[in-house]
Amino acid sequence: MMKTIAYIYTDPLIDTAPEDEFVGWEIDRTYHDLGQRQQLQQLIADCQQNTPEYLIIRHLQELGDTITEISDRLNQLEALGIEVIATQQNYKSSQSNINIKNNLAQLLQEIQTNKYSRLLQQGHARNRLKNLPPPGKAPYGYRRGKDRYIIDKSTAPVVKDFFEQFLLFGSLRGAVRYLEKRYGKKIAPSTGHKWLTNPVYRGNTKYKNGIIISNTHAAIINQEEAAQIDRLLRRNSLLAPRTASAPRSLAGLVICDYCHLPMTISRVTKRNKKQEYLYLRCHCCPKVPKCKAINYQQILELTINKICQELPIAVKELSQNKPNNIQNNVWTALEEKKAILNQIKELQNQGILDQETADLRSYKLQLEIAQLQAKIAQLPPKDLQAIASTVSLPQFWFDLSEAERRFYFREFIKQIVIIRLSANQWDLKLVFIF
Repeated sequence: MMKTIAYIYTDPLIDTAPEDEFVGWEIDRTYHDLGQRQQLQQLIADCQQNTPEYLIIRHLQELGDTITEISDRLNQLEALGIEVIATQQNYKSSQSNINIKNNLAQLLQEIQTNKYSRLLQQGHARNRLKNLPPPGKAPYGYRRGKDRYIIDKSTAPVVKDFFEQFLLFGSLRGAVRYLEKRYGKKIAPSTGHKWLTNPVYRGNTKYKNGIIISNTHAAIINQEEAAQIDRLLRRNSLLAPRTASAPRSLAGLVICDYCHLPMTISRVTKRNKKQEYLYLRCHCCPKVPKCKAINYQQILELTINKICQELPIAVKELSQNKPNNIQNNVWTALEEKKAILNQIKELQNQGILDQETADLRSYKLQLEIAQLQAKIAQLPPKDLQAIASTVSLPQFWFDLSEAERRFYFREFIKQIVIIRLSANQWDLKLVFIF
C-alpha cells in the first residue's frame, strides 16, 4: 500500500522542469503533468482504488487552472481521507477546521490575485514561441512591424555608422563623439554601450527573462562584426578608464616588470615649437631614485618587431592546442542544431509533430543555437592564422595611424611588459590575448 504520493504540474511555456522538489520526503510514487493534467486524473482514480495517507504538492494552484477546479479537486482528495500538504505554501489539511478554512481562503485569494500575472506570462511565452518581439517601443534603428522588427531606413544608417566607427577605432567615446558631429545625434556613452551589446542589432530578440532567440529579424551588423565587438568590449574592460579612447596606441598596455605597475604616456613640448616628445614612465615607481622615463617611439618600434616575430608562432601553437578543437566542436554542435531545426517543419507536415509541440521544440532549439553563438563570439576568429600572416609584416604597422594601430594592438596583445636590463637598456615581453 502506498503511504505517500506526490504530484507536480509544469507549464512548459513558463516553468522549468523541477529537480528534487521533495527532498527529505519518502515518496512512493510521483505523478508529473506537462501542460495537461492527465496524470492528475490518473492520481485521483488510483486514490479511489488504493488511498494513500499523504499527497505532497508544491502549490495548490497545480491542482487546476481556476479557483473552482482547485477547490473541487482539493475537496475530492480530502474526502478520500488524504492529507494534502503544500510544501511551498502554508497549507496542511491536518490543521484544525478553523485554521484550514481561514488558511485556504487566504491562499485561494492569493491564487486569484496571481492568476492575471500568470496569464500575462503565458501570453508572453506564446509570443516567444512565435518569435514575436516583446511589448514596448522598438530600439533606435528599427520600427515595429506586424510580427517582427523592421529596419527603419531613416535611422538604421546612423546606428550602422556608429558600429563601423567602433570597429574601426575600438573607442566607445570616440564613436559617440563621431555620431554627434556627423549626424547631430547625441547619446551618452552608456547608451552607446547598450547599442553595442543589444542583441536586436544582431538580428536576435531578447526578452525580459534574459532569453535570446536568434535570427528573428533583419540584422544591422553581421555575426563576424558582432563577435569582434564583443572581443573589443572585453579587452577594453581590462583597461583603465578612458584608456580605451586614448590617442596613443600603447596606452593602457605597458607595465613595468619590476613593480607590475602601469606605465603612462607623458608628452613634452618646447616653447614656441610644434614638435613633441613622448615618454613612458611609471609615476608610482617604488624605486629610489625612480626609474627613468623611456622614449615612446623606441618602445613602439620594438613592440612592432616583437609582434611580427612572435605572433605567427603563438597563433600556430594555438591552432595545435585544445582551443581549436573546442572551436570546431562548438561549430559542429551549432550546425547540428540548425539541421534539426530545419527538420521540424517536415515532421509537422508528416503529422509526427503537432503545432504546439513543433513550436515548443523550435523555441528550445533556437535558445540552444543562441547559446552556442554566444560561445563562438568568445573564441578567437576562425581566420586568425590568415590575419596573423598579414600583420606579421612591419610595414603593415608603420602604415597605420595611431588610432588604427591601437585597434590592432588590442586585438592581439593583452600586456606589454618592460624588462629593465640596466639604466639605459630594456627588453619587452608580449602577453597575447589568447
